[in-house]
Amino acid sequence: MAQVKLDKVCKIYEGGVMAVREFNLSISDGEFVVFVGPSGCGKSTTLRMLAGLEEISSGTISIDGKVVNQVHPKDRDIAMVFQNYALYPHMTVYKNMALALELRRVPKPEIQRRVMEAAKMLGLEPYLERRPKALSGGQRQRVAVGRAIVREPKAFLFDEPLSNLDAKLRVSTRAELKALHQRLKTTTVYVTHDQEEAMTLGDRIVVMAAGIIQQAAPPMEVYRRPANMFVAGFVGIPPMNFLPGVLVTQAGGLAFVEQGGATLNLPAAHAAKLREFADKPVVLGVRPQQLGVTRNAAPGTAISIKVEITEPLGDLLDISGQTLAGHRLVARLPAVRGELPSVVPGQTVELLADLESSHIFEPGEFGRNLTL
Repeated sequence: MAQVKLDKVCKIYEGGVMAVREFNLSISDGEFVVFVGPSGCGKSTTLRMLAGLEEISSGTISIDGKVVNQVHPKDRDIAMVFQNYALYPHMTVYKNMALALELRRVPKPEIQRRVMEAAKMLGLEPYLERRPKALSGGQRQRVAVGRAIVREPKAFLFDEPLSNLDAKLRVSTRAELKALHQRLKTTTVYVTHDQEEAMTLGDRIVVMAAGIIQQAAPPMEVYRRPANMFVAGFVGIPPMNFLPGVLVTQAGGLAFVEQGGATLNLPAAHAAKLREFADKPVVLGVRPQQLGVTRNAAPGTAISIKVEITEPLGDLLDISGQTLAGHRLVARLPAVRGELPSVVPGQTVELLADLESSHIFEPGEFGRNLTL
């Protein structure tokens, strides 16, 4: 196990394209950190620089206190698991897992011990004499993980390892990876574009966009206290709703006035933080789970939408539509006593907003969260 540190790491490609900018992150010994973000945000490039597969343009990378900028990948004492498994088709599962140790001239009894321990841990013992073509996708991925485990590295690097699996297998393999980390306690860096994977796996998640860390924090902190509009919109299913508007002083408090639409009275805790932004344009962020259908709501507590789409999801119902001012809203409604709310397309409903849990942002894609 080892501490991993990236200090002011940048990657600039030919033509001046900056893929990663001033990346600063310290990963603790034994921590499971997930890099998450949309395609092209720089997460895989950062992982490849950490592995030594990509040269860094500036900055330093340290593993276990040693700067490894000029250290060859094979000498960094890390193990990487790729999206495509990269197994040798002509070799058995045992040989695939043992090969790296054989190349290092590890004694045969030690190779057998490590391979058998990893196979037992991953449930691969019945398949050791099979070749990859005789395995399912999930089993192949476990072999790739086993090949990494037998090396007993200082750190594991995973580059979207579950992308090729179907939805059901992704869930079960994800659980296996989490249980495996809890047993091994090896420092792990994991890259994914799937925010659900990030939320469930990581001790800490690093949300990236445009080559920059937007927020690095434990999963629930990122969900409940997003640093900016990008993070708030990226993390959470369905995504957070955003309404443009302005803050106005009202009866000693503060209210959010939707652009061309409804007025919502902000809670005292919000008002105390936001007084300096009165009369300035802002964006209200409220999660779909924080909206509920109501009747005869008190003034300043609800917003009306004309429902366009309803999506039943077992014991949940997603409804989406437009406010009277033309802004889109999605609400996720739970079943009550086993029955979904009776809402149909074309209906106008009032949605009660949990404003205590809402956020106010500066306008713009990366507008900061003013309520933190």
